[in-house]
Amino acid sequence: MIETAIRRYCLTIHALVAFVGKSISYLMPVLAFVVAFEVFSRYFLNQPTIWAYDLSLFIFGYIAALGGAYAQQQRAHINVDILYNKVSPRMRSLFNIISFCLAIFFVAIICKMSIGKFEEALEFNYRRQSEWAPHMHHYWVMMAVASFMLGLQLSSDLLEEGFHLLTGKQLLPDSVRNIEETPHD
Repeated sequence: MIETAIRRYCLTIHALVAFVGKSISYLMPVLAFVVAFEVFSRYFLNQPTIWAYDLSLFIFGYIAALGGAYAQQQRAHINVDILYNKVSPRMRSLFNIISFCLAIFFVAIICKMSIGKFEEALEFNYRRQSEWAPHMHHYWVMMAVASFMLGLQLSSDLLEEGFHLLTGKQLLPDSVRNIEETPHD
């Protein structure tokens, strides 16, 4: 019963993170268009925009931050393999558990600070220091959401690795995880 509840939690987190990660990837062509439009306006029309640079920074920030949980899900983050690949799968699970606990701690700090910065941005009407001067509060909401989602993904990974460490079996099949890595067993 507990195993089923943990499996459902992990599957729900995987589905949510995959949906957001894949959805946010559709902003890449928008980012490319904004940058291309600015280049065209600046160098061919000799009339640079006041909004393209700020907008491209925001879009890139959204893609990078909201894609972080999906990158974690796909195990696309940098890993130091010198020792990791030389130990047993259960020892790798222990290494992952330690790493995920540290990451959750730092992600919680980022989430808390982002909420504080959001409140501050609303209270003092923070704007970006540029000619266009867009509001900044949306960026801090996105950072709080992105860090919360990364925390959820890390908690799911932590449960999966803990299950593997205790039982020696995978909690979720590779077809669900959709990760290009060697199986745990």
